[in-house]
Amino acid sequence: MIPVDEEELVRIIENASPWVVNISVSMVQDAYMNAAPVQGMGSGIVVDSAGYILTNNHIVENANGMVVSMFDGTQLDGTLMGNDPMSDVAVVKVDSNKKLPVARLGNSDGVKVGNTAIAIGNPFGFMLRGPTVTVGVISALNRTIQADKGVFENLFQTDAHINPGNSGGPLLNSKGEVIGMNSANIPFAQGIGFSIPINNAMAIAKELIEHGKVIRPWLGILGIGLNKDIAAYYNLSAEEGVLITRSFENSPAWAEGITSGDVITKVDGKPIKDMTELAGYVRKKKIGDVITLSVKRGNLQGDVKVRLAEIPTSK
Repeated sequence: MIPVDEEELVRIIENASPWVVNISVSMVQDAYMNAAPVQGMGSGIVVDSAGYILTNNHIVENANGMVVSMFDGTQLDGTLMGNDPMSDVAVVKVDSNKKLPVARLGNSDGVKVGNTAIAIGNPFGFMLRGPTVTVGVISALNRTIQADKGVFENLFQTDAHINPGNSGGPLLNSKGEVIGMNSANIPFAQGIGFSIPINNAMAIAKELIEHGKVIRPWLGILGIGLNKDIAAYYNLSAEEGVLITRSFENSPAWAEGITSGDVITKVDGKPIKDMTELAGYVRKKKIGDVITLSVKRGNLQGDVKVRLAEIPTSK
């Protein structure tokens, strides 16, 4: 059963089609650094009339060149403005002699399970002009999946199947607003697709446009979530929190004397159960923000103020 009126669905698709583009990667490199031509790699969303296009990192990260095909058949050379493997978000820029049609963005923070989900893509570009569409509902929120590039968090799960080539395209609500960018599907889980909430994707896109990368705050520790068994094994006084297994030299935590074996029980007064929860809290902060960690070391306990720094780039 289609969760929206059929005529309304047709109108939504017609309105969205002009700003859902095809991104064809002209050349990529394989694991042996050999160049190989690949075409019709995925879709994208025009988010600015000046030519900024939101898409997935995995579509464009190894591209030596790309062509963006518009709904009307126009083909434009694309330039990668920035990409972020940790979130699977990238921004491509095209130069056009006219303003491009722009997506109508919704508010992904208000999405609920059961809301209509319309997945649109443009996998074939000028060859088969027009979008491909699947319709369903939001079936879960805040999903975490393991992918080749790492762990993707806070995703929408939808039963609107993400067809090959639709990755990078929009997930729309019943008003025709973009609530997500389709990012991945699980081959062995039929009918399940995932989408990055558009608020998250656009926040990352803004940094990619301004800086060419995402500037993330860094605490500088590794740790594991505590439970009674771990606490008993290491003879710890705390049974909940994050047991630090490594404090990186010259990191913000290291500079304040936090070291392996310490247990973080709270951050800014809020109890912390595991490393994922702590990392998620830090990600919402900015470079230079000060957070207060409640730390236990043996029978000693105290609060430590840590000023977050920019995560160092790997060399």
